[in-house]
Amino acid sequence: MDDNDLSNKRIAERREEDKPQIFRTLRNIDLNLLTIFEAVYVHKGIVNAAKVLNLTPSAISQSIQKLRAIFPDPLFIRKGQGVTPTAYATHLHEYVSLGLESILGALDLTGSYDKQRTITIGTPPSLGTLLIPSIYKAIKAAHPHLLIRNIPILDAENQLGQFQTDLIIDTHVTGTRTLNHHVLYHDRLILICRKDHPCLQQPLTEETLSQYEHTLLMLEGQSMSTMRQKVRELFPEQPVSFSSYNMFTIAALISHSDMLGLMPSRLFSFFNSCWPLTEIDFPPLHNATVEVSLYYNKLSLRDPVLENVISVIRNAFEKE
Repeated sequence: MDDNDLSNKRIAERREEDKPQIFRTLRNIDLNLLTIFEAVYVHKGIVNAAKVLNLTPSAISQSIQKLRAIFPDPLFIRKGQGVTPTAYATHLHEYVSLGLESILGALDLTGSYDKQRTITIGTPPSLGTLLIPSIYKAIKAAHPHLLIRNIPILDAENQLGQFQTDLIIDTHVTGTRTLNHHVLYHDRLILICRKDHPCLQQPLTEETLSQYEHTLLMLEGQSMSTMRQKVRELFPEQPVSFSSYNMFTIAALISHSDMLGLMPSRLFSFFNSCWPLTEIDFPPLHNATVEVSLYYNKLSLRDPVLENVISVIRNAFEKE
């Protein structure tokens, strides 16, 4: 380890050691006093600050006295009908104003978009590849200062319920009282195989297709997905030979084998440009569909930023 690395490590260690002291110091300071200090500074008087904060001048004066006991300075000097800040108060104002703005920015109580904020969207890998580009474009067009982060879905119910992610887009999230959802679109469910598959030279009957092995997309936390149900309905005697959580893996495997698989048509159109795949025209599947929905915690609607993002995403799909 060189001298610079050692020095940086020591600085980081000291910062960690200082954290308990920071907490003890802040615990002894009523942060409301800093709000009152800022109001007196900005409005140049105790009476003016009292009107803005809906407090009495006496309460403002008492708060200033408490601040004088904390800081080694009188902070404000009476001048005519108002007060003038000391040099120390001017120095303090620079930091207090930035701190209050940072707190308000983190809370974002006004729902303004003139500052950066990250919106987290969970998707399966395949749906993320298919949908995130258009979602990103729609959000940035409406709110250019927002940042977008796409994360994997591990446990959708807990991720949303515990606010570990803002939104989830998927086909199979188990509903609870805390979650809400909007259907973005319905997609046809189709049976696919590789191009030049031997089944394409035979009558496309259940008997013919049952001769070949099948794949299945596994869904986290879901015992019976739409696609699994369809496989069992159409080919009750045919076991699933290969399953995966990743639709990319399934598409690649189908393109290099004689296996068959169910897939939403939009994903098929995307994968078809990557691998030599083709749709099997199988009448029992003509009316089969799968829902792709936007899921979120109901309490998220209290957040004006997130409420607007949800609206933007819904509108983007309504225009399709």
